[in-house]
Amino acid sequence: MKTLKAKQLTRIYGEKELFKNISFLINEHDHIALIGTNGTGKTSLFNVIAGEVSPDSGSFEKPNDYRIGYLKQDPKFDENSTILEAILNSDEKIFQTIKRYETLLQEYSDKPNNKEIFERYLNVQNQMDQQNAWNIESRVKSILNKLKITNLTQKISELSGGQRKRVGLAQVLIQDFDLLLLDEPTNHLDFDSIKWLEEYLNDYQGALLVITHDRYFLDAITTHIFELSFGKLYQYKGNYESFLTQKSKREQKEVETDQKNLKLYKKELDWIKRSPKARSVKQQARVNRFHELEQNLNQAKHEENIEINLSQQRLGKKVLEIKNGYLNFDKTKILDNFNLLVQANDRIGITGINGSGKSTLLNVLANKQPLSNGQLIVGETVKLAYYTQKTEPIPDDKRVINYLNEVGTHITDKFGNVVSTTTLLEQFLFPKFMHGTLIRKLSGGEKRRLYLVKLLMKQPNVLLLDEPTNDLDINTLTVLQDYLNNFVGTVITVSHDRYFLDHVADKLLIFNGDAQIESYSGRLTNYLNKIESKSKNNNFSVNLKSKSQKITKNQKRKLTYAEKIEWDKIEDKINYLEDEKQKIIHQMNQENDYLKLGELQNQLDKLNDDLDKVTKRWDYLSQFVEE
Repeated sequence: MKTLKAKQLTRIYGEKELFKNISFLINEHDHIALIGTNGTGKTSLFNVIAGEVSPDSGSFEKPNDYRIGYLKQDPKFDENSTILEAILNSDEKIFQTIKRYETLLQEYSDKPNNKEIFERYLNVQNQMDQQNAWNIESRVKSILNKLKITNLTQKISELSGGQRKRVGLAQVLIQDFDLLLLDEPTNHLDFDSIKWLEEYLNDYQGALLVITHDRYFLDAITTHIFELSFGKLYQYKGNYESFLTQKSKREQKEVETDQKNLKLYKKELDWIKRSPKARSVKQQARVNRFHELEQNLNQAKHEENIEINLSQQRLGKKVLEIKNGYLNFDKTKILDNFNLLVQANDRIGITGINGSGKSTLLNVLANKQPLSNGQLIVGETVKLAYYTQKTEPIPDDKRVINYLNEVGTHITDKFGNVVSTTTLLEQFLFPKFMHGTLIRKLSGGEKRRLYLVKLLMKQPNVLLLDEPTNDLDINTLTVLQDYLNNFVGTVITVSHDRYFLDHVADKLLIFNGDAQIESYSGRLTNYLNKIESKSKNNNFSVNLKSKSQKITKNQKRKLTYAEKIEWDKIEDKINYLEDEKQKIIHQMNQENDYLKLGELQNQLDKLNDDLDKVTKRWDYLSQFVEE
């Protein structure tokens, strides 16, 4: 059995001690998740394990032929290479043979009458036979297909960040490593690809160490959890759900130990103050134990729960509306006679295939991208904050506290209390000694968290979030979910994170490509189960529905008299159902009787069904409203 043993590893970054004297063992079939708050050193530990950087102290024990594959958050490639060349960029003989075969196949296809090329092509075919490389090539192309990588001749320089990440993932998956290090592998993957990756990794015979924010993914693939916290490494057996239980017990035990030590310290301090005159050997040993107790007081350091209770300005019922929206990029259709009504307290999740225009829709709603045709209506009371995928430029020499003070030195919480930026920073896991830290010393995740704090300090009543789970750690995401659940305003989120969307969105817009956008009322998991069930039983395709709607639209030109009357009243009906829904949710939050909760849940399900039907009816009628 091949194992990797780490002994007493320490890594210091600048003035910050990321981890100190940590030790662990990774066995052959272990599937381990590494978790911790941004800035605790997860990626730094990966870099040390992969040999990218050396630890400040400590060592590894592993076999000489131990092979480690590493998917970085931002994979680097030769910009001039093709996708296939980048993926097959390995010193292994078999991959060099496959690369030559693919190159000569293309040359032979272009010049089938060239005798020299034909001879070389036949030669490399024989090499493929001798090395049994055909199975490897088939595996490579299968993995690329599952990751939605189809044009293997495309240059790396032409790829988006998400496409580069998928190429990097393919590059490490096609090879057989003893240990696979994956840093946020689900970023930029759609649901089909994530599900396939879960199945692939569950069958992976080597060891696996993964950093991920996706809690469903984490639960599906891991057998152990490593947690980095305040320089220490805690190890747990089981998946994420089991880890939460074990961590709670550990922290409770540490608190109890701290309390016992404090009582003993006070007792010993009283003895020291009495200053015994005769210092026997026993007494000196007691003095030594006192100083040891003094050093070890308050050792139980835990990540505090981030509580965000910022106030918001009152929001009117009509928030945002797109009427007959059209938007094209080059020859790609993003929106095609698209209509959307966003109301107060809506929780809308936007998801679907990559490159279909999800982030572009947020840009339209934020008034950063004009429509090609159509109308965007913004409510008068809207105060909007937009959490984009890229953090706004922050001068490296700016300090953390000064960055927030650009918004203000204090804000007001929902209870009317004044909260200083110093207090707010501490609530977001920036301890006081970091408040004067230069921005350039923060990790990427810490910068994203600081950017989020600044947006929330503006106390918006409409939040647009573009892939917030890509850079935030699980602790921050959990608190953000709690905040959004208590947020008195509208939230629109673009995400592929199933867990996050399940907890923050009850309406969905699913982008299927070519401006085909499906609406759904309910949780993402329910939608995916519905699609999977229909696909299995009826060979159902999501696109059939949108295509049939398009045909209907082309046949019908305007509203009938009865439909005009219905259209005049339909928004009031939607408002009424939304109000009733909020009343039920409020009652459920106050109710402790499980029987009563069951009745309220049934009422809520019925309201959601009614709201779904009315919203779909509004969507249909809006196509034929004459402006």
